[in-house]
Amino acid sequence: MSEHDPTMAPPHWSQKLANVAMGTCLGVMACAVFLNVVLRYGFGSGLAASEELSRLLFVWMVFIGAAAAYPLGEHMAFTSLLAQLGPRGLKAMTVVIRLLVVLACVLLGWGAWQQVVVGMGSHSVVLGYPVALLPLPALLCALAMGATALVELVRNQPLDLGHTAEVE
Repeated sequence: MSEHDPTMAPPHWSQKLANVAMGTCLGVMACAVFLNVVLRYGFGSGLAASEELSRLLFVWMVFIGAAAAYPLGEHMAFTSLLAQLGPRGLKAMTVVIRLLVVLACVLLGWGAWQQVVVGMGSHSVVLGYPVALLPLPALLCALAMGATALVELVRNQPLDLGHTAEVE
């Protein structure tokens, strides 16, 4: 929700939590990288943990954002194409799209789970966190998006074509 509209419902607590988590990740990444740059160019030494921490937080931030954007309908949509289908075609395409989302989430979740299992036995070089923390947000994102798509499919919820952009 980039624009303030008084008729829109307030964000759900999970959306607020996702926003806080993404903001925290971004803030810590910015501070770590800034401090590393200042130390490297100002004092000839840097923080070895800065790169590793920033990478981990970036991965988490991206997948938290992807999971938070899905229920809001903020992922890429081909609204100009879908609007041409008419009511029956749009209803059929809605089912196809949701099934494809669920399939994509199953594939992403399965691959992420395999990487989590592999990463449980090893630790990062500098910070020493379990390497399983890198693919874990992809697994959680796949679970959240897949569950949301399944609920929308069961409820027969129509696609929201009310995007403001002509071409997406």
